[in-house]
Amino acid sequence: VQLQASGGGLVQPGGSLRLSCAASGRTFNNYAVGWFRRAPGKEREFVAATSWGGGSTRYLADSVKGRFAISRDNAKDTVVLQMNSLEPEDTAVYSCAAELTGWGPRLMRGESYSFWGHGTQVTVSS
Repeated sequence: VQLQASGGGLVQPGGSLRLSCAASGRTFNNYAVGWFRRAPGKEREFVAATSWGGGSTRYLADSVKGRFAISRDNAKDTVVLQMNSLEPEDTAVYSCAAELTGWGPRLMRGESYSFWGHGTQVTVSS
Protein backbone atom coordinates (compact mmCIF):
# COMPACT_ATOMS: atom_id res chain seq x y z
CA VAL A 1 0.00 0.00 0.00
CA GLN A 2 1.24 3.47 -0.85
CA LEU A 3 0.59 6.25 1.61
CA GLN A 4 0.47 9.99 1.15
CA ALA A 5 0.24 12.47 4.00
CA SER A 6 -1.05 15.97 3.31
CA GLY A 7 -2.45 19.02 5.05
CA GLY A 8 0.62 20.43 6.74
CA GLY A 9 1.54 24.08 6.78
CA LEU A 10 2.33 27.12 8.88
CA VAL A 11 -0.09 28.01 11.67
CA GLN A 12 -0.01 30.34 14.65
CA PRO A 13 -0.02 28.99 18.20
CA GLY A 14 -3.54 28.05 19.20
CA GLY A 15 -4.51 27.33 15.62
CA SER A 16 -5.67 24.12 13.95
CA LEU A 17 -4.62 21.90 11.11
CA ARG A 18 -6.16 18.81 9.59
CA LEU A 19 -3.80 16.19 8.24
CA SER A 20 -4.95 13.43 5.92
CA CYS A 21 -3.35 10.10 5.13
CA ALA A 22 -4.53 8.59 1.87
CA ALA A 23 -3.85 5.10 0.63
CA SER A 24 -3.70 3.63 -2.82
CA GLY A 25 -3.56 0.10 -3.95
CA ARG A 26 -5.42 -1.52 -1.06
CA THR A 27 -8.57 -1.21 1.00
CA PHE A 28 -7.44 1.11 3.75
CA ASN A 29 -10.03 -0.21 6.16
CA ASN A 30 -7.98 -3.40 6.55
CA TYR A 31 -5.01 -1.46 7.86
CA ALA A 32 -4.20 0.07 11.19
CA VAL A 33 -2.88 3.58 10.69
CA GLY A 34 -0.55 5.56 12.88
CA TRP A 35 0.75 9.11 12.87
CA PHE A 36 4.29 9.85 13.97
CA ARG A 37 6.33 13.03 14.02
CA ARG A 38 9.96 14.00 14.03
CA ALA A 39 11.11 17.39 15.20
CA PRO A 40 14.55 18.74 14.25
CA GLY A 41 17.24 17.10 16.31
CA LYS A 42 14.81 14.72 17.98
CA GLU A 43 13.82 11.10 17.56
CA ARG A 44 10.59 9.99 15.93
CA GLU A 45 7.65 10.27 18.29
CA PHE A 46 4.30 8.52 18.32
CA VAL A 47 1.29 10.82 17.96
CA ALA A 48 -1.88 8.81 17.31
CA ALA A 49 -3.11 5.51 15.93
CA THR A 50 -6.31 3.76 15.00
CA SER A 51 -6.82 0.02 14.69
CA TRP A 52 -7.96 -1.70 11.52
CA GLY A 53 -11.59 -2.27 10.59
CA GLY A 54 -13.92 0.24 12.17
CA GLY A 55 -11.04 1.88 13.97
CA SER A 56 -12.87 1.86 17.25
CA THR A 57 -9.62 1.41 19.17
CA ARG A 58 -7.57 4.57 19.14
CA TYR A 59 -4.40 5.65 20.87
CA LEU A 60 -3.08 9.13 21.51
CA ALA A 61 0.22 10.28 22.93
CA ASP A 62 -0.12 11.98 26.30
CA SER A 63 1.32 15.16 24.85
CA VAL A 64 -1.57 15.57 22.42
CA LYS A 65 -4.54 14.22 24.40
CA GLY A 66 -7.32 16.73 24.53
CA ARG A 67 -5.96 18.56 21.49
CA PHE A 68 -5.60 16.00 18.70
CA ALA A 69 -8.03 13.41 17.39
CA ILE A 70 -7.66 10.60 14.87
CA SER A 71 -10.51 9.28 12.78
CA ARG A 72 -11.29 7.39 9.61
CA ASP A 73 -13.16 8.65 6.59
CA ASN A 74 -13.96 5.37 4.92
CA ALA A 75 -15.85 7.04 2.09
CA LYS A 76 -12.65 8.83 1.10
CA ASP A 77 -10.41 5.98 2.20
CA THR A 78 -8.37 8.30 4.39
CA VAL A 79 -7.36 8.67 8.02
CA VAL A 80 -7.55 12.17 9.45
CA LEU A 81 -5.49 13.71 12.24
CA GLN A 82 -7.32 16.77 13.52
CA MET A 83 -4.92 18.99 15.44
CA ASN A 84 -6.28 21.79 17.60
CA SER A 85 -4.69 24.20 20.07
CA LEU A 86 -1.36 23.76 18.34
CA GLU A 87 1.77 24.70 20.21
CA PRO A 88 5.28 25.53 18.95
CA GLU A 89 6.37 22.18 20.41
CA ASP A 90 4.15 20.47 17.83
CA THR A 91 6.40 21.67 15.02
CA ALA A 92 7.67 18.61 13.18
CA VAL A 93 7.41 16.51 10.05
CA TYR A 94 4.33 14.34 10.42
CA SER A 95 4.20 10.95 8.73
CA CYS A 96 1.55 8.29 8.53
CA ALA A 97 2.18 4.57 8.60
CA ALA A 98 0.04 1.49 8.02
CA GLU A 99 0.01 -2.12 9.11
CA LEU A 100 -2.30 -4.81 7.78
CA THR A 101 -4.87 -5.81 10.43
CA GLY A 102 -2.82 -4.08 13.09
CA TRP A 103 -4.25 -3.64 16.57
CA GLY A 104 -3.33 -3.20 20.21
CA PRO A 105 -0.87 -1.00 22.09
CA ARG A 106 1.91 -2.07 19.75
CA LEU A 107 0.48 0.48 17.34
CA MET A 108 2.25 3.12 19.41
CA ARG A 109 5.60 1.79 18.23
CA GLY A 110 6.96 2.70 14.85
CA GLU A 111 8.53 -0.70 14.30
CA SER A 112 5.03 -2.22 14.23
CA TYR A 113 4.33 -0.71 10.82
CA SER A 114 5.33 -2.07 7.43
CA PHE A 115 4.30 0.85 5.26
CA TRP A 116 5.27 4.49 5.56
CA GLY A 117 4.41 7.57 3.61
CA HIS A 118 6.39 10.72 3.05
CA GLY A 119 5.86 13.31 5.71
CA THR A 120 4.19 16.69 5.72
CA GLN A 121 5.70 19.65 7.51
CA VAL A 122 3.78 21.29 10.35
CA THR A 123 5.18 24.56 11.67
CA VAL A 124 3.61 26.33 14.62
CA SER A 125 4.97 29.83 14.96
CA SER A 126 3.84 33.39 15.42
